[in-house]
Amino acid sequence: MFDELSQCTTRVLADTYSMTDISVEWDVSGSVEHGDVSTSIALRLATKIGKSPRDIAQVICTAIGMLPFVERSELAGPGFVNVWFTVKELLRQAQISVSYSEPMTVRTKEAPVIVEYSQPNIAKPLGAHHLLSTIIGQAIANMHRHAGYHVLTWNYTGDWGTQFGKLAVSYRRWGDDRPVKEYSIDELLNLYVRFHKETEKDISLEGEGRAAFRKLEEGDAELRAFWRDVVSITKSSLSALYDRLHVHFDTDISESFYEGKMQPILEEGVKKGVFTEGEEGALIVEFPEDTHLPPYMVRKSDGATLYATRDLAQMRYRIDIYHPESILICTDRAQELHFRQLIATCQKLQWVLPHFCNVLVGRMRFADATMSTRKGTIIRLERILDEAVGRAMSIIKDRGDLIQTDDPKALAEMMGVGSVVYGIVSQNRNADITFDWEKFLHFDGNSAPYLQYTYARARSVVRKGEWNGSPTDALETENFTGHERDLVNTLIQFPRVLEEARMEYMPHILAQYLFLLCQRFNAFYNSDAILRSSPIERERRLFLTSSTASLLKTGGELLCLRFPESM
Repeated sequence: MFDELSQCTTRVLADTYSMTDISVEWDVSGSVEHGDVSTSIALRLATKIGKSPRDIAQVICTAIGMLPFVERSELAGPGFVNVWFTVKELLRQAQISVSYSEPMTVRTKEAPVIVEYSQPNIAKPLGAHHLLSTIIGQAIANMHRHAGYHVLTWNYTGDWGTQFGKLAVSYRRWGDDRPVKEYSIDELLNLYVRFHKETEKDISLEGEGRAAFRKLEEGDAELRAFWRDVVSITKSSLSALYDRLHVHFDTDISESFYEGKMQPILEEGVKKGVFTEGEEGALIVEFPEDTHLPPYMVRKSDGATLYATRDLAQMRYRIDIYHPESILICTDRAQELHFRQLIATCQKLQWVLPHFCNVLVGRMRFADATMSTRKGTIIRLERILDEAVGRAMSIIKDRGDLIQTDDPKALAEMMGVGSVVYGIVSQNRNADITFDWEKFLHFDGNSAPYLQYTYARARSVVRKGEWNGSPTDALETENFTGHERDLVNTLIQFPRVLEEARMEYMPHILAQYLFLLCQRFNAFYNSDAILRSSPIERERRLFLTSSTASLLKTGGELLCLRFPESM
């Protein structure tokens, strides 16, 4: 329908004004008074054509008005074209949109899209600051998989590096007599924090930590055993939290995997003259002045490798083994420079790269706390989720009979965890997010409970109406109301919005749509009788209700939410 509108518009502009290679955009109107869709193309082209915008718009109106699915077209204001579709066409498009609630068949034979996110460090619990990368990355992966892409989700954990040397020193000095495998993740964090507190008194500890990591890299048996136990403890702790967030990974190949794959990269870089010797024998990459990139260290002066060395080895491994179509790495925006340097280094090495995007996210902010793992003030993600679930349970109890559920605990988990998740995905990923309990758990605002309640309301109507899941025949158009029209116009946007959110790596675009869909459905629900309407209206309105529920659930689950059947 939108394609036909654009084709008709470009054709008439070419025939009348010899204008070619024109991109025509149609915007969904905010209210039925301004049509179902509108365009301002006449205003944009007036100067080039040398005609009044209203004259151009009238030419477009006349041509579009002859299309069989257009009820009427109208010239408005200084040169807008407003278009109303036939109700029959709107309902047909709504049925097409509902089909997008089902995922496309995954094209497993195609090159994969690698989506990397979360990236926690071993020996530390997940903190609030991991939420943005974790949830946004999963949502991006979900949208790609729903669209049929062969997706490989990847959790690149920080299980290598100097922090293990520091932790080993702290365990040797201040640990108790228990084997490290009996420690909890919290106890490991305490050891790490203790190390940094003690360095304030004795700076030589930093050297001990670096020396211990060098021994680990060189294969010291005792340190290797220590390292394996620490990794095992951490991954066990992470698994339960990821399950609560509905986050899942296809692989967790981590930094340590590339231990034996870095030397060939270093040799290649030296041979090609890309890696040159810097201060005290360190290997660095220097970039042209016009790139404004500072030197990139790929090996320390003492011969130890760095995060950059392992990232180069990882990039090479992914290209050689998976031959990906794209690599998407979701990180805090503080990593932007690192990835710019990484890609520039790959290009200097003359590697053939797939499409690459460092999907940047902002920071999580709290009004009364700061986050710093070293100072021991990390805000634990587990504590946040537990607090959210506790608050949701209080709301359920306070509302009494207004909330219907056979399993309050399960509903509180959906609402609480969902409120945290939706608080992330509903906001532009480039912006910092201020954590706000009242906003996240509000029943009447742009929140997970509002979406969940609207879904449960729609499902209740469908059950009471004994809706069989699809129209028996073509839906009738009798007594089609303005609220129905607003709802249908929102339903038919789903495929376009979903694709835009996927292509732009912007989950909040989908979240904003779901909020609008809820608003439009609730306005329809509160205005138009559904179960008590005439048979013709009843079937159509049950279809609209069922369609709303289907798209809400599909869109919400792509954003890592879960929905109760009653609430």
